[in-house]
Amino acid sequence: MPTAPPTGEITVHRCTVTVVRRGGWSWGPDPRGLVRQVIDSLPELLADHFAEHLSGDGPDVEITEPVTVTVRPGGRWWSGSGGVPAEVHFTSAPVVAVPSATSAADAEAATQSFADSLADSLSVSASSWSVPSAAALFAELAERDELDALLALLPDDSVRAYALALLGTDDAVAARLLAELAGRALPARSAEALPEPLRARLSGGGAEEVTRLLVEYVASAPREDVVRLARSLPDAPEETVEQPMATDRRPAAMGGAAVPRKAGETRVWSALPFLLVGPLARIGYLDAIGPALAGVECAEDAPLFAAALAYKVLGMTERGWRRTERDSEAAAVFAGLDAPVPEERLTEFARLVRPALAVLDGVLALSVCRGHDPADPLLLTGTDDRLLLVDAQGMFPIAWAERVSALLPYWQTCGRPPVLICDGPLPSGTLRELAAAGVPFLTGIRPLRGDPVARVPWRTPLWTAEGAVLDLRLAAQLPGHAARLADLVDALAGQRRAVPLARDGALERSVTLAAGLGLSTIAWTLWRERETPDPVLALTRFADLDATVRFEPEAVRVRVPLGRRHADLLRGGLLADVPDVVWLGGRALTFSGG
Repeated sequence: MPTAPPTGEITVHRCTVTVVRRGGWSWGPDPRGLVRQVIDSLPELLADHFAEHLSGDGPDVEITEPVTVTVRPGGRWWSGSGGVPAEVHFTSAPVVAVPSATSAADAEAATQSFADSLADSLSVSASSWSVPSAAALFAELAERDELDALLALLPDDSVRAYALALLGTDDAVAARLLAELAGRALPARSAEALPEPLRARLSGGGAEEVTRLLVEYVASAPREDVVRLARSLPDAPEETVEQPMATDRRPAAMGGAAVPRKAGETRVWSALPFLLVGPLARIGYLDAIGPALAGVECAEDAPLFAAALAYKVLGMTERGWRRTERDSEAAAVFAGLDAPVPEERLTEFARLVRPALAVLDGVLALSVCRGHDPADPLLLTGTDDRLLLVDAQGMFPIAWAERVSALLPYWQTCGRPPVLICDGPLPSGTLRELAAAGVPFLTGIRPLRGDPVARVPWRTPLWTAEGAVLDLRLAAQLPGHAARLADLVDALAGQRRAVPLARDGALERSVTLAAGLGLSTIAWTLWRERETPDPVLALTRFADLDATVRFEPEAVRVRVPLGRRHADLLRGGLLADVPDVVWLGGRALTFSGG
């Protein structure tokens, strides 16, 4: 309802804005942010609308009063409760000058509908999206003061691979990674690990001095010398020293990038792989996949990683390696591919991607560890000649390791909680190493001769570290935790194999962690208020939830049948849109029901 006073100003007393949603129920991952974008767009839209009534430069357009946005429920897709309108309050929006409509193009823009203007202002094309670089990932971690924590979890070969990848792209971060390698080498080899120019200047300096000197060295030394230094730290095995650069390691057998699925609609027997994406996006894992793969020249093979992840929650592999046709097709659709992935390509990808997996595992582990309550126990079990560490509350997996020493950083980040050791083939010396590190543990596994343990007064045989004082309520909780952990290990590590033909199990273990976290998040979100959250329950209850998947240029849309399961997922916020999915070429993943 505009009025035009003699001064030439136009006052709008009442303005109604209607935002039309098409293509699903969801308003995106940040509905409040969408409302704010609408409010921020109002001054410019009003300026365009009234431009023909004003001459010259015209007055400023300004929202001077607080704005109240009222969202009224309506239609069968409304997910609110009770039908009560929701109100969102905003203060005044930015000031925008009114342009003069001096051309036909300006006049046409001035008469453009609000819906078209809003669509133009909010649209983001997936065709312009590109995979972020590894330098961007490490720079962001450094800015958030999380780089040191992640580097402490990475093995030498991963740190070395990314240091080489970042040379010439981000020398400062590359030098920081080299300093990490040098720091690991110096205690054993002193300054002999560094080249002569640095050795003379080090003079017993600390970590900051080593980093500063390496930054100068990387910036001034010949590239060949820097590469030689990276490959010699801290004590690289011969095969690592002779390993070619990542850009030279792509074999012809890979056949280039997989063929993406660009359009069309198909039906899959299980939507469960798609349900993992939201939980992984929440912790930053999804955003790390592209940069981590880019650092080892595997960014274009992101669909192969997605296929391996999907296999972890689809059907069981027969005889440890055979898959059903419907599982292969479902994994290909989830990965955005036209055809199922040949096993030999997955096997070769598992070899090439190995250095990147530690980065992804570290991002996942840090997220779980920082959310852990030190009063709650961790669980430890042995499987596949390794140790698996899990958060007991919700069965959130944390990390795999060959020895206890590699798990200690995770335990410390969790706040040094008690550890319940569950049944499983433990590597020799596990109890001794835990006791030596001061880890308070409780186990029903009979100790070996010489293990520094003491018997706990309990109705069943239990042992703990000598001198440790534990709450006996943990003894009552141990059988239940152990049973759920055994079921999880059997379901994900035993019955379902992502890369059964690979000689190295790094990719297998990595996607097991990711799938386990996704399932645990689903179970925790939906059922923690009424039953013990168990990721295996999420696996069994949602495995046969079918879906129709439609591929569009800007989005991949997943439509699941309406019913109790859809309602639960919707209520739990597990069907929110996920933007910029790397293996879908930057397209958004959206969900709807029907």
